Amino acid sequence: MKRIFLLIATNFAIMLVLSVVVSLLGADRYLTEQGLNLGALLIFSAILGFGGSFISLLISKWMAKRAMGVHVIEQPANETEQWLVNTVRGQAQTAGIGMPEVGIFDSPDPNAFATGARRDSALVAVSTGLLRNMRRDEVEAVLGHEISHVANGDMVTLTLIQGVLNTFVFFLARVIGFIVDRVVLKNERGTGIGYFATVFIAQIVLGILASMIVAWFSRKREFRADSGGAHLAGTNSMIGALEALRRVHSPTALPEKMAAFGISGGTPTGLQRLFMSHPPLEARIAALNNAR
Repeated sequence: MKRIFLLIATNFAIMLVLSVVVSLLGADRYLTEQGLNLGALLIFSAILGFGGSFISLLISKWMAKRAMGVHVIEQPANETEQWLVNTVRGQAQTAGIGMPEVGIFDSPDPNAFATGARRDSALVAVSTGLLRNMRRDEVEAVLGHEISHVANGDMVTLTLIQGVLNTFVFFLARVIGFIVDRVVLKNERGTGIGYFATVFIAQIVLGILASMIVAWFSRKREFRADSGGAHLAGTNSMIGALEALRRVHSPTALPEKMAAFGISGGTPTGLQRLFMSHPPLEARIAALNNAR
């Protein structure tokens, strides 16, 4: 029921590529030669930070289709596909959004995801395992959860958050690089290798910390999407869907970069919990029960 790790992974890759390009074009060298003008650096960082984030958003649906091998239902081939399309259409109308594309991807485990740059041009896809292992009222609740993500504008909201974090990653990495190069390494002759090495390392470390913040925000949005799924399909059906996921031995068949796009983010332990895109299923079920 979601869409974050692909956005994070794509954004992270774009950020690193942009950073390398910026260095090759000499922008970093220019800033350091000017004594690292903080105002110019902040504007520069915002352009690159939000640029990388919005590129990730714009290609999110295309990436999701390719990564998961989604078969988009253009003309329903059987009763199940027809039911899926009709259910999504009805929920989209109730939620006040445009009709999303509907697709199926091959996976033995129950999962689903939604993605897209606009509320009126999204993609909702379910796994073959979801269709086989859940009752239709539970599948309807899963679809309602995904539609709620779209209606709540979660992709755009997360993109804006990622853009802000990207900005500070770019900004702070270069400030740290400048300090290390000039203060620690005592380099007074332009931009040294210490600057570039420090910027690269700092950007990776800060990028990881930024990913933790995005994952934390994503966990908060899951509770709201569960509530939306309960509204569209019924609280009992939403709880039933989450209970069905909890009974599955391996609740997610999505690759790591797609984990946050799914209905369940798995059950990481230790430090991995900081990168969870979804709260524990038990917490989500408890929240729905408390909201009755």
